[in-house]
Amino acid sequence: FPYLARVDWSDGAPLTLLVQSRDQRATAVVEADHRTGATAVLRTDADTAWVDLPDDSFTRMDDGRLVQAVEADDTRRVLIGDRPVTPAGLHVRRIVSAGTAALFEASEEPTEVHVWRVAPGRDPERLTDRPGMHTAVEGGDVVAVTSSTEDDLVPRTEVLRDGTVVATIENMAERPSVDPRPNFVSLGPRELRAALLLPVGAEPDRPLPVLLDPYGGPGFQRVVRTPSAFLTSQWFADQGFAVLVVDGRGTPGRGSTWERAVFRDFTVALEDQVDALHAATERFGFLDTARVGIRGWSFGGYLAAMAALRRPDVFHAAVAGAPVTDWRLYDTYYTERYLGHPDEEPEAYRRNSILEDAARLERPLMLIHGLADDNVVVAHTLKLSAALFEAGRRHELTLLPNVTHLSRSEAATENLLRLQLDFLRRALRLDE
Repeated sequence: FPYLARVDWSDGAPLTLLVQSRDQRATAVVEADHRTGATAVLRTDADTAWVDLPDDSFTRMDDGRLVQAVEADDTRRVLIGDRPVTPAGLHVRRIVSAGTAALFEASEEPTEVHVWRVAPGRDPERLTDRPGMHTAVEGGDVVAVTSSTEDDLVPRTEVLRDGTVVATIENMAERPSVDPRPNFVSLGPRELRAALLLPVGAEPDRPLPVLLDPYGGPGFQRVVRTPSAFLTSQWFADQGFAVLVVDGRGTPGRGSTWERAVFRDFTVALEDQVDALHAATERFGFLDTARVGIRGWSFGGYLAAMAALRRPDVFHAAVAGAPVTDWRLYDTYYTERYLGHPDEEPEAYRRNSILEDAARLERPLMLIHGLADDNVVVAHTLKLSAALFEAGRRHELTLLPNVTHLSRSEAATENLLRLQLDFLRRALRLDE
């Protein structure tokens, strides 16, 4: 168990550790005597793919019982001691706190997250009601709930005592100049959650070029019921695109089987983007499938580059920001969870790398990368660019000095968006 994954040392409870094997298929909860170093195993878990460890998934009740979020019945459930206290179908995202009861965040529908409370021997109680994304912190008898809902362009925070709102914390953030109007839909046989954004939110009277705007990978959702998640997507829509945002297999919130669909194979994420586009085209007749672009960053950048290289029959231009191009160069813990040890699963690494696809490029491709990126290091883009150049495949390359994985400069961020817009307009011949 080389990974020390979680630590809890609650008042009045012994030091408790959650450790994990290198292949991430096994975990153990270990109680330790900090004076002698003696340990005792309290619980073990195993999975043929990987054991999920969501953030804040591990704490103690006031009476010392262990509280965990564990996988069972295709759902992540709250476990108090050895007893599941939440039902199958209520997918736990995070355990907030535990005392005489456990406060947690969970989803019945993947595009929403609500705050719940459950006490031993009682049914879970939902504390939030409006559709959207809700998160909480608890201290003593006070719970602060921050909500981003369909009606809020900026989040709002309410302070509750005994379930009653006793105060509201004013949000002083500047109101965005963009007014996102996402149309939420489920697409295709897999009911892929998606959002469609149109110029000024209105259905057009002419065909519109399509821009897919995904993240599409494990650990992060783009399709959530809050307008603030779609500010950039709406900005692109207001420039004359129908922007389609899709969460495919592997993204959080839809159960264990859904998340594990990417085990050893990230390419299913591209299949879902294509399937969602085709299903959306059948539903919305104004989508112009002769002019389809895709843009993304990080895993989304990897997805965009793979779309241009492997599916030129569908995608006509791509912007790939900070893409992973060779998974051997990415973070060990993240990558081995999905693709295994590179010495033991060389074929998985070869199949999921896009470097060998360089000679197949026949669509306009823009690569963007920050030279100071310490997450997806710039070598990813440089290797792909070199392979494209050696294969005689023209592409556009933008390298950003002093920029890490995400731009923190207002000017750089604005100019990055304008750069992408200019490229997409040229590549899709919008001015014609």
